Amino acid sequence: MDLHTDRPHTARIYDFVLGGKDNFPADRAAAEGMLAEWPSLRVAMTENRKFMHRVTRYLVEEARIRQFLDVGTGIPTSPNLHEIAQTVAPESRIVYVDNDPIVLAHARALLTSTAEGATAYLDADMRNPSAIMESAEVTATLDLTRPVALSVIAVIQFVPDEVAYDLVASLLEPLPSGSYLALSAVTTDTDPGAARVVAQYNARGIFMQARTKPQVAKFFDGLELVEPGIQLVQHWRPDGTPTTADNESGVYAGLARKR
Repeated sequence: MDLHTDRPHTARIYDFVLGGKDNFPADRAAAEGMLAEWPSLRVAMTENRKFMHRVTRYLVEEARIRQFLDVGTGIPTSPNLHEIAQTVAPESRIVYVDNDPIVLAHARALLTSTAEGATAYLDADMRNPSAIMESAEVTATLDLTRPVALSVIAVIQFVPDEVAYDLVASLLEPLPSGSYLALSAVTTDTDPGAARVVAQYNARGIFMQARTKPQVAKFFDGLELVEPGIQLVQHWRPDGTPTTADNESGVYAGLARKR
């Protein structure tokens, strides 16, 4: 498996910024350059991770969802989605999807499960929704006649508009009524410093596109938004009073139910 350790990688940059150890000099150099341009990058990534924790708890505890499809998983960092879900509902079933070699190398960490539930890992490109939805991993692990939570957390910024909206809609289309979309996306609305980070990603050969709040809202067209709607991540059902300033966030998030 060629991890291309000589060039920066999105999953490994994220890992380094969050204090992980699964990264290489090229990733660290890229991340340090981005942090120099916008020190709030670490805060934004941390708040995004916290959003994933909160939205998963909401889906299990309040929406009573027991099936999850997590597209764009990233390097496993505990607690992972399945750990949060299965702590509340041991019978929860989760399929993780990613096509990054570094994530594949760590996939075993994602395949632990309670005896009552199940986890699976699918090595696939999110830009091919039909391959995901028709895969053995999805069809054997999830019952697509029952609601599924589709999780697209901090990954859609790596997909351009001409593909991104149709991609999310295609992943949602086979899911039944009562399913959910949880999504977060990078924005430069709140601080111009975030735009310098986006520019650095692109300069290093990693496509990234920031989106405005209306552009993020478009992903939820036709769905029923869960309160408080689309918010900067720290304001989406926070545990207590948010301490992160709006200009330190740089990520919009939302959750919506399929009718």
